[in-house]
Amino acid sequence: MPLKTLGPKAAQFIAELYEQSRPVFSLEEARKVTGLHEKSARNFLAGLVKRGVVTRLRPGLYNLVPFELGHENQYMNDPFIIARELVRLSYRVKFQKAYQQSPYYLSHASAMQIHQMVTQPSLVIVTSTTRAIKNQDILGMTFRFVHCKPKDFFGVEESWVAKTEKITVSDLERTIIDGLKQPEYCGGLTEVAKGLWIKKDAVEVHKLIQYALKLNIGAVIRRLGFLLELYEFNAAPEIQRLREHLTDTYMLLDPGALREGKFMAKWRLRLNVSSEELLNATRT
Repeated sequence: MPLKTLGPKAAQFIAELYEQSRPVFSLEEARKVTGLHEKSARNFLAGLVKRGVVTRLRPGLYNLVPFELGHENQYMNDPFIIARELVRLSYRVKFQKAYQQSPYYLSHASAMQIHQMVTQPSLVIVTSTTRAIKNQDILGMTFRFVHCKPKDFFGVEESWVAKTEKITVSDLERTIIDGLKQPEYCGGLTEVAKGLWIKKDAVEVHKLIQYALKLNIGAVIRRLGFLLELYEFNAAPEIQRLREHLTDTYMLLDPGALREGKFMAKWRLRLNVSSEELLNATRT
């Protein structure tokens, strides 16, 4: 395997990337740092990839390989940072806009991991974004992108994932609401319910209800009201607000489970996951 040796130009390039806190970088950034034209920049990076100094994650996106990894040449930086960069690259290729103009947030199972609502990390990184982006597999990790309408882009915050790196993530309440909307991206309704229970003392019920009503999705309203009562949240007046928005239509508690189970008139739900199962999930 080629040695990880650096000439003056490569050393200066890597030093500049670290100075800019950009261990994950695009071809365009490499061009700006080196002053090379596109073809020359590609050849320059190809040489760094061959020597194991840089990993090519996908066309146009790279990350530096820490020297302490020795001969390792297939390295991925923090996957949450990679997800952010995949969105930014997609927006720039499409619209040629600045990085800051690429609305996204880590969501669903990934946000649950960031908020410590799960016990095991996932090999699927879920990101919500305001434009359609194809799912991508990189070095054994799947990056899934969920489309979010611009009017529904709310309830997000910044979170540090490294000393110099921040990502945008759904806040705790929006994470739960997204999970109730699309539990299939969280491992199922039971995992969302367990996450709600884990964060029972931290979640703001009024914000949960505000978000549910703002999205105005009947299934979310039903599932939220049912779980708040099941787990005995002390918020009866707030929960009543949800009931005022119910229609006569019945919906599945878990859209990913079989169409079976008893009907619950109070919340217009078909309980295809039993209350006992959801309560038992909080004891494991």
